[in-house]
Amino acid sequence: MPELSHRRRLLVLAICCMSLLIVSLDNTALNVALPSMQRDLHAATSGLQWTIDAYTLVLASLLMLAGSTADRIGRKRVFMAGLVVFSAGSLLCSLAPNLELLIVFRMVQAVGGSMLNPVAMSIITNTFTDARERARAIGVWGAVVGISMAAGPLVGGLLVQSVGWRAIFWVNLPVGLAALMLTLRFVPESRAPRARRPDPVGQLLVIALFGSLTYAIIEAPDAGAGTVAPFAVIAVAALLALLRYEPRRAEPLIDLRFFRSAPFSGATVIAVSAFAALGGFLFLSTLYLQNVRGLDALHAGLWMLPMAVPTFLCAPLSGRLVGSRGPRLPLLVAGTAMTASGVLFAAFDAQTTGPTRLAGYVLFGIGFGFVNAPITNTAVSGMPRAQAGVAAAVASTSRQLGQTLGVAVVGAVLASGIGAASYRQTFVSAARPGWWTLAGCGLAVLLLGLLTSGRWARRTAERTAAGLEPTETREPVGAAGR
Repeated sequence: MPELSHRRRLLVLAICCMSLLIVSLDNTALNVALPSMQRDLHAATSGLQWTIDAYTLVLASLLMLAGSTADRIGRKRVFMAGLVVFSAGSLLCSLAPNLELLIVFRMVQAVGGSMLNPVAMSIITNTFTDARERARAIGVWGAVVGISMAAGPLVGGLLVQSVGWRAIFWVNLPVGLAALMLTLRFVPESRAPRARRPDPVGQLLVIALFGSLTYAIIEAPDAGAGTVAPFAVIAVAALLALLRYEPRRAEPLIDLRFFRSAPFSGATVIAVSAFAALGGFLFLSTLYLQNVRGLDALHAGLWMLPMAVPTFLCAPLSGRLVGSRGPRLPLLVAGTAMTASGVLFAAFDAQTTGPTRLAGYVLFGIGFGFVNAPITNTAVSGMPRAQAGVAAAVASTSRQLGQTLGVAVVGAVLASGIGAASYRQTFVSAARPGWWTLAGCGLAVLLLGLLTSGRWARRTAERTAAGLEPTETREPVGAAGR
């Protein structure tokens, strides 16, 4: 990639952030629309879970393939293809006549989405070569997540209230088209110096692992252990096959050597934990505010602002802290705040009164705002630039897998607790184990942030980067805040 001027680099960052905005806005707005979709499409709780998890599941399954393909054939080309497919999938979702086709069209959306975020992050990584400048750019990237959280519930609530839930998908069309035209004009093409070969066996194993695990969790409350047991067995078998098959390939889909780096492994598990907490938090909050408190979609969206605004404000601050002091402090703040929020809801039923609900939402927003920048920066820091797409894709996969599992686990717990009773009668007690689960996710962020951000961890990252390209001239991305 040629060296770009400062203004051109900022323009590339803005274009990449547009792709993140439509993907994130779509998810946050859709959460507010769940009760309306439930009534319109006559969906059970598991059906609501699938409208979210069908998207995140396909996304998680294809992100690493998209990252390695972009490194091989060109990041700009794959990014533009993603914009086209995502926009087309959004249009199809807006026209879906029933729940089954909506889930199918959400999967089409996800195919396009898999070509956006990891590839955009790879473009940013290769555009901003200075470690501190990159950390600030990633902070802006994280702030866009905050913007989507702030705007998503409001936009979603307003659209659902005035037009209907289908209008949520219309928002993606003009933004996707604008991003496509700007990418064509201003984003330079780039690719890895040495192309990586496809790994179809590894890809099929990843799909089998994620798909069977998610199905087993979501359907367990209704279908029973006997029905989902074969899917659990498939998940375990796929995981064992991945661990055995991938190290034997010269160019695997998942380079397990990455996980010899303690910061990279920590960032992966932290991403799963943090985004599991996010998925569960949005799922429980939306259903409580509308199905229990009786709020309409717009007022439920307004109630999400105390979570969204701190996320928006804290994300760039986290990026600056990562750039100047490293990832430890942001991760400790994130883990502490998310744990406190989960405990507040689980132990003190914070959702039942306005002030405690407000405090819980603010704490979660602070925690989530601080967690995104250190995840992304740690995942790519120290890695050879040629591997940036794959490393960023693993981090993005961890996020989507976390959100998938968060919705699946929390939704399954909620469905088991409610049973045949009404939401209003049993929701608070049925949701309590789910809130404890989210508190545990926050505690994992705290402990892993402490463990994987010290000197020992950085030495493992240096050794890992040195071993990834033993026969080539190594060009590490660079670690911020050392």
